[in-house]
Amino acid sequence: MMKTIKYIFSLCLVVATIWSCADDEKNVNLSAVEAPTALAMAFDVTQDNTGLVTITPTAEGAITFDISLGDDTEELVELENGSNTEHTYAEGTYTVTATAYGITGLSTTLSQELVVSFNAPENLEVTVENSTSVSKLVNVTVDADFAVSFDVYSGETGSTDPISANIGETAAIQYNDAGVYDITIEVKGAAIQTTTYVEEDFEVTEILAPTTAAPTPPARQPGDVVSIYSDAYTNITLSELNPNWGGQSTVLTEVQVEGNNTWFYSDLSYTGIVTDYGNPTDLSAKEFVHFDYWTPDATQLGLKIVNTSYADGDPLKEDIEIVDDIVLGEWRSVEIPLEDYTTDLSGVTQLLFDSMGSGTPIVYIDNLYFYKQPSNSTAQVIDFEGGYTLSSFDGGDISVIANPDSNGNTSTSVAQLVKGSGQTWGGSKITLDDPFDLSNPIVTVKIWSPRVGLNLLMKFEDNVPWPNNTGSAEITATTTVANQWQTLTFDHSGISESIDWYNMVLIMDNGTAGDGSENYTIYLDDITIN
Repeated sequence: MMKTIKYIFSLCLVVATIWSCADDEKNVNLSAVEAPTALAMAFDVTQDNTGLVTITPTAEGAITFDISLGDDTEELVELENGSNTEHTYAEGTYTVTATAYGITGLSTTLSQELVVSFNAPENLEVTVENSTSVSKLVNVTVDADFAVSFDVYSGETGSTDPISANIGETAAIQYNDAGVYDITIEVKGAAIQTTTYVEEDFEVTEILAPTTAAPTPPARQPGDVVSIYSDAYTNITLSELNPNWGGQSTVLTEVQVEGNNTWFYSDLSYTGIVTDYGNPTDLSAKEFVHFDYWTPDATQLGLKIVNTSYADGDPLKEDIEIVDDIVLGEWRSVEIPLEDYTTDLSGVTQLLFDSMGSGTPIVYIDNLYFYKQPSNSTAQVIDFEGGYTLSSFDGGDISVIANPDSNGNTSTSVAQLVKGSGQTWGGSKITLDDPFDLSNPIVTVKIWSPRVGLNLLMKFEDNVPWPNNTGSAEITATTTVANQWQTLTFDHSGISESIDWYNMVLIMDNGTAGDGSENYTIYLDDITIN
């Protein structure tokens, strides 16, 4: 009863805060709030043979925690978010359980083994390896008898604070510079004595080029896009690439990344792209400029748009916009509203990428194009704000949640698709009251995936109950980036328009773990039938 009262009070406090701080936005959708995520526990064992352990739970979206200590202590320990608890254990092996509660009372539970022994850790199994996706990142895992946690000292000059992790977890060390280092790992238990392992002469590597292609742009009507460089669209003819203007050091090479043509700029100071001085490009009807970049070392990057088709005596018409918060070592999509530029867009002749005087970094560029929102005003868009019925089958689960990642997608609500273990695939279904209009068969979907290479299958069905229903061919699209939003395209050309398709079926196909053991979650938004 006390716990119920506590959560009612917490909920009222949060709602009151939202109401008072956002008077212009009083529609609080608590049904979209999900249970806490990323629940973890850190064990800090005092190394004095006393068995004193500090337990610190953490979780995203948690307000409070209950801790079951795993010994003969019957009472749960209640903690506020950001707090910890101390407990003295006798020697032994315990299962400690943490339950995290969100503002609506939804909960998430994690059980974790704790070994308390006054023997020094022994039988160490240490793995030290470079990340295959993040430059100069080293992952360390340790398994050992009589151990609870470990500290990793990078060996990098000036770095004295260790990175800590529990036994069985991964400590990730981000280095400033590639090179050879002696990495020291101190393994700790409840004993006074620790055990030290040194990985000598470990080479920390720098990833200088992308290993996956840039995200595939969505299908667009030809009149909605002016493409400068992309395999997805028909590019306009360019007069000059990387002209040798004074002061530039840039070298341009076209390379292929997973079969996708990509511009590779080395020593980028600035570089020019000339469309056609005699026939300037009219971009006045477009709304955005888009490009994808990948860089291991850039700190600034700007895109300048220039109109040189001016009368004698007029000032040069140009403006530059700078990319916010450069991210290293992964493809990032940039969308700049053209209204941010002061350039006269009716006669554009030059584009320039510029490192803004911050050095001469390596930068890969793909999918440089200008576009406006689809001309087809009758496009159907499922934005997960309502007007549909959701259902699942064969181990899948679909629900509407608050958007967990606004980087690249600022929608309030998105769909969460979960494939549980036990099957290699799990399906979900979106049903409309009126049938889908597939007179234009191009369907685009914004998707957030935890890994590259995840397959999403899409098909349509009528509203006849299974197994007598009719379905279209399954179209598959595959994610090319991880942990960020991208747009996938499904082309249902040839689908019958004589059938009323009421159901969109989405199947998450696990192509890597054939036994169905892998669990994963993806997010979807803005399913658009153009």
